[in-house]
Amino acid sequence: MAYQKGNGKSVVIALGGNALSNTPQEQLELVKKTARSIVDMVDEGINVVVSHGNGPQVGMISKAFEVAHDVSDEVPEMPFPECGAMSQGYIGYQLSQAILTELKRRGIMRSTAVVMTQTVVYPDDPAFDNPTKPIGAFLSEEEARRRAMETGAAYLEDSGRGWRQVVASPKPQRIVEFDAVRDLMDDGYVVIAAGGGGVPVIARDDSYTGVPAVIDKDRSAALMAAGFKADMLVILTAVDKVAINFNTPDQRDLDAMSIEEARRYIEEGQFAAGSMLPKVQACLEYLEAHPKGVALITSLENAAAGLRGETGTRIQACAE
Repeated sequence: MAYQKGNGKSVVIALGGNALSNTPQEQLELVKKTARSIVDMVDEGINVVVSHGNGPQVGMISKAFEVAHDVSDEVPEMPFPECGAMSQGYIGYQLSQAILTELKRRGIMRSTAVVMTQTVVYPDDPAFDNPTKPIGAFLSEEEARRRAMETGAAYLEDSGRGWRQVVASPKPQRIVEFDAVRDLMDDGYVVIAAGGGGVPVIARDDSYTGVPAVIDKDRSAALMAAGFKADMLVILTAVDKVAINFNTPDQRDLDAMSIEEARRYIEEGQFAAGSMLPKVQACLEYLEAHPKGVALITSLENAAAGLRGETGTRIQACAE
């Protein structure tokens, strides 16, 4: 079967947590809506690479093995990098299935490819000394302290919602499977890659070793987009636009920002560290490496409209 190729325009998408769910059953339904938004872009002839988060999912997998091992020694302890790879597999499977169904429904002759992705990080990254990335379920303080004593894992209180395990979130340096992702994208496949930011690995003597960490998926998406010289990096989240003076009477939604304006807003503390700040920072990393690109932050539902310039916040070298 000959698949249709795109129009040469390339977009790297980073899916936020609202595009997925905490359980496979709920997620299977939710990704159908996600697939419609992605295929809206494909329908316009765009070559698309999709990245996604995996915080709840990798935490769930890790916890399941931990509990099962406590019950029976026949169940092995599962290293955290392997749990990350498992999350890539099942999230990629569900996204691929939903996207294929939507492509077929619209009569679009393109297919998907799910690439198990490793991301190189540096062993001396300071993030390993300060784990902050929350994974897994919310716990009471008592339960969190008990598990910390038993396993040596780190737990922190998360925005008044309970305690969660935290792992390091080192900066992505290189996507190991970058060439494969690029070639598949150029051939017209809708590629799902760098799930959860990619499984973090350290490169030594031409070999790779997994490390217990979770990479920010927006930063990995930015790294891929810069490497491809993609026309656009699209970060999909729960809101239509980035706002300054958020949740105050002076809140103002932004249609566009220049790189300089974005940096100034960051210095002013306009963006929350746990939500919008890393998204804007990822956009700046992409634009600094590829100044001709355009970064877009918008909601999943309005992704296609955002590409047409009808909504969302665009960040580029000079704001329009």
